[in-house]
This record gives sequence, structure tokens and C-alpha cells, in this order.
Amino acid sequence: MNQTTSANNGGDLLFNEALFGLAILAFLLLLVMEKVKPYRDFPQKINKESFVTNTTAFLVNNLILTVLRASSLFLVAQQFAAYGLLGGLENGPVKWVLAFVFFDLAIYLWHVASHKNEFLWRFHKIHHSDKSFNVSTGFRFHVFDLLLEIVYKSIFVVVIGVNAYLVLSIEIIELFFIFFHHANLRVPNEEAISQVIITPSLHRAHHSTLRKEHDSNYGIVLSIWDRMFGTRKELVPENIGLDLIEAENFIQLFSLAFITELKVRQLLGWIPKGKK
Repeated sequence: MNQTTSANNGGDLLFNEALFGLAILAFLLLLVMEKVKPYRDFPQKINKESFVTNTTAFLVNNLILTVLRASSLFLVAQQFAAYGLLGGLENGPVKWVLAFVFFDLAIYLWHVASHKNEFLWRFHKIHHSDKSFNVSTGFRFHVFDLLLEIVYKSIFVVVIGVNAYLVLSIEIIELFFIFFHHANLRVPNEEAISQVIITPSLHRAHHSTLRKEHDSNYGIVLSIWDRMFGTRKELVPENIGLDLIEAENFIQLFSLAFITELKVRQLLGWIPKGKK
């Protein structure tokens, strides 16, 4: 690696660190806003368990990913990025916008797969296990879910042919939107805004207890993908979370990936029923 490349990578890293700092500030601002005027009132006990579990998951997951040096997969993938779709395109606004659109579509498809594939769902359902719906829900993921997604995003770097640091920048920008659409807020002119981007009302439906309702609105930033593929639903869910799955702390949260709803239903089926 020459000095110019090293300097560029150092600058990209500093930019991403600053961007991540802004994302955390956005998280704190949204946290205050939803405390002052929440869209929906959840019991205090549920809200507290949700926040503590979600933030613990964020801290522990990032510690594990750092120890495993998981982000280094992006740098390995970058060695082959020159052969990708945008590999020959000059670095600039056009490439950045195209990379963002392709990335948003790729994450939409990954999200759909995480709901449809039973193996992926066992990890992704952890995100849906929150009985509350608040900005901290954006932190609620199983570490294996994150690891699998990093592999997927590294493949994206190779196939699309973009700088790994650009993908990390886009990922942090998408983090802003993840915080936004998980916020327990009523957004002014939300119906109009939701024609362009995913809003809290759309994503709230995605966290419905009912499978037929939460298998919808998979978008992260752009709402066009749900309209294009017929997965958009506009509704107000009666309940949030999963029927048979609960987690009151991080240990339970981590363990839920190894307990399927089918197994729970089977166990319940073994319990003798009383006479009706």
C-alpha cells in the first residue's frame, strides 16, 4: 500500500468516525423527542427493559465484532472491487449516488430474505422481539445476524465495485434512517414523506405481532422498493413484538435465536388441555 492510498484510507476512516458521531447525536435527539411527545404510550416497565436490553446488545455486539475484526472483511473485499459493476466509473457524485441506490436495494433484498428464510429468520426475529417500539430498537440485533450481514455487504463491495469505506459511509447514513423510522414519534406530513422514504408509521407496521403484517415494508431508506415489489402495507398494528417470543435481558435476547416458534408451539402442544 503506497503513502497516497494510506493517507486516503486514513481520511476516509476519520470521515466515517465523524459521521458515526453525528448518528449517535441523532439517536440522542430522537430519544429526547420521543420521551417528550411519544406517538404511543408503552408501559414504563416494557420501555425500560427495551432500552436497557437494546443498548446492551449494541455495546456487546460491537465489542464482539471488534474482537473478531469483522470489518476487515470489507478491506479484503475491496481488493477485488475493481472488477465490479461500477469498478471502472470515476469516483464522484454519480458513482456515490448509484452506490447508495444499489446498496439500499441490496439491503432491502437481504431484509426480505431474513423474513422468508427460516435460518436467517431465527437470528433476525431478535430484532422483532421488542415489545416496545422506540429509537433504541434500531440497536436490537443478534450478533450472528450482524456477522452474516457483513459477509453479504462484503459480497456487495465486490459485485458492485465500490470502495469499502464508501460502503461504510453509506451504512452509517442508513443508520440515521434506522434511528428515524424506529422513533416512537408522529411525523408531520408523514403520508407525503413516506412516498419517498421509510417513516415511523410504515416501519411500525413492520413490527406488528401478526406475521401477515410484519412481512411488509422492508425498506431501510427508499420506499420505492416496497412499492415496486408489492410489499408495502399502510396500517396501524394493534400490538408490537412477537407472540411467543420475549426477552427481558441481553442473555435471553442472545438465546432466542436457538429457540424457534415451531419448537415453542410443539412444547405448548404437549401440555394437556383442560376440558372445554
